[in-house]
Amino acid sequence: MKLIYEIGEEGRKLDLFPELDVEKYELKANKRNVELHLPHVSEQELSRHFTNLAKRTHGVNDGFYPLGSCTMKYNPKIDEEMAVLPGFTNVHPLAPVESVEGCLEVMETLQERLCKIAGMDAMTLQPAAGAHGEFTGLLLIKAYHESRNDKARTKIIVPDSAHGTNPASAVMAGFEVINIPSDDKGCVDLDGLRNAVGPDTAGLMLTNPNTVGVFDKNILEITKIVHEAGGLCYYDGANLNAVMGQCRPGDMGFDVLHINLHKTFATPHGGGGPGSGPVGCKEFLAKFLPGFTAVKSANGFDKKYADNTIGNLRTMAGNFLVMVKALTYITTLGKEGIKEASSNAVLNANYMRVKLSKTYHMAYPVTCMHEFVMTLEEEHKNINVSAMDIAKSMLDYGIHPPTMYFPLIVHEALMVEPTETETKEEMDHVINVLKEIHEKAEKDPEYVRSAPHTTVINRPDEVGAARNPIVAFKF
Repeated sequence: MKLIYEIGEEGRKLDLFPELDVEKYELKANKRNVELHLPHVSEQELSRHFTNLAKRTHGVNDGFYPLGSCTMKYNPKIDEEMAVLPGFTNVHPLAPVESVEGCLEVMETLQERLCKIAGMDAMTLQPAAGAHGEFTGLLLIKAYHESRNDKARTKIIVPDSAHGTNPASAVMAGFEVINIPSDDKGCVDLDGLRNAVGPDTAGLMLTNPNTVGVFDKNILEITKIVHEAGGLCYYDGANLNAVMGQCRPGDMGFDVLHINLHKTFATPHGGGGPGSGPVGCKEFLAKFLPGFTAVKSANGFDKKYADNTIGNLRTMAGNFLVMVKALTYITTLGKEGIKEASSNAVLNANYMRVKLSKTYHMAYPVTCMHEFVMTLEEEHKNINVSAMDIAKSMLDYGIHPPTMYFPLIVHEALMVEPTETETKEEMDHVINVLKEIHEKAEKDPEYVRSAPHTTVINRPDEVGAARNPIVAFKF
């Protein structure tokens, strides 16, 4: 397929803009040191070009998209429709409070409902994404210890199965990261945790259900150990879609958490679009929250700033339209619908896990939550077929591959998350495809190793592409 610069002719154009109705302004000097290259195409050529590009993409609207720990689910279109209402899209962030009370009511209502779901007392909607929420939560923990003049607490404990952003966020917040091992069930090793905590422990970062899709049965003991050592407990809400409506992080002993609105609550995840990572906390941390929270006032709604705020984490209120989608999603589902969604997420994952367990080796052969992890370690050793080979083969069937080689504690890992929105028929189709690929791998491993065979691009030189990327068109 040609690039946009390779089609069209010099002088060909299309008119998309109305005639200029203000005074024309000419730059006094051209600051560019190279010629500005713009494509010369007609509207028809432009339309066909982007249509052809769209045909080459694969999204959740096209088919199964089982990326583990990413919640690539189908999102109701009513949420998108609410987010483009003129009353929301035409609002200026610096507008007087009395002119945007409807928007503040959206924020106040969302804060209240997220607090109920998470078991927290206060919520900031300002953080822009999950990792941004982690950073925010860690700054709250830091501010708490500093307010008590407890400057010795400089270490954050992170399990070895954590999302990579956890240790990165801790370092950015100025902490030292202490890794602790997982046990043979993929959960926190209690002895390792007891040995790690001490007077220098600022807190623990934990995802539950964890990254291998297992709910840690010792969760209450884990938070107790950290609290008894004087640390605080941070909950990574990346996998909240597995437990929302069933149990609450706040009741498990967590003091602060972030929630990914762009995963659990209806904004399409991935693709570089806007996210939102609200941070909830218990009452004793609320005085440190960033930005403002929306509150009910005598005359309607207003903004409230925390007494000892850590400051702004980003401009204005955050990604407001993502909040609109989340509130629409929660309102549409209601209390019982939220619970049903998490139940279906767990049911679907366990259905696929059990159906595939006779063909593929499960890294942790126990009842999972929203996702499960397969290991291709034996296949790699015996027939030289890797997790990458299986994933590439799925492309020939029009199925997006699952997450590969994560978590790092599982060798040759494939992590599958079917989400709550997939039907039994679709899951059965994917199960049969995975079984068929495995059978091909045993009979003709070279065929699977050279997959995919039907895609526009077969198997590229990924190492070469990473080390010598071509990111600009050369005229």
